[in-house]
Amino acid sequence: MRAISGQKIQNPQTNVPNTQQMNDKDFITDLLSTEKYMSASYGTAMSEASHIQLYQEIASTCNETDQCMRDLFNTMFQKGWYSLEGAPQQTIQQTLQEYAGMKGQLPSGNMPH
Repeated sequence: MRAISGQKIQNPQTNVPNTQQMNDKDFITDLLSTEKYMSASYGTAMSEASHIQLYQEIASTCNETDQCMRDLFNTMFQKGWYSLEGAPQQTIQQTLQEYAGMKGQLPSGNMPH
């Protein structure tokens, strides 16, 4: 997909009632925020786990949380409740090259996983 810089990428918005009670958008937004917090917390817990089985269990739960977070994002995007900002292909390629360069500078950047 080629996006023009500054162009919003968004699906048509699914309307929800504007009331004091929580609606579908509010619930999913709350769930996504919670999943983001949990993912960050699991990341911290993994880095501090001293036992390999505990680390693996936390890592597995973190992966499930990340997948749930991705599913919630996709649902919000499909319903038009989340939009993205388009970037030119040149900017995308430049960012990928910068990331690859930074990754190569990390002590573990060239180590097999």
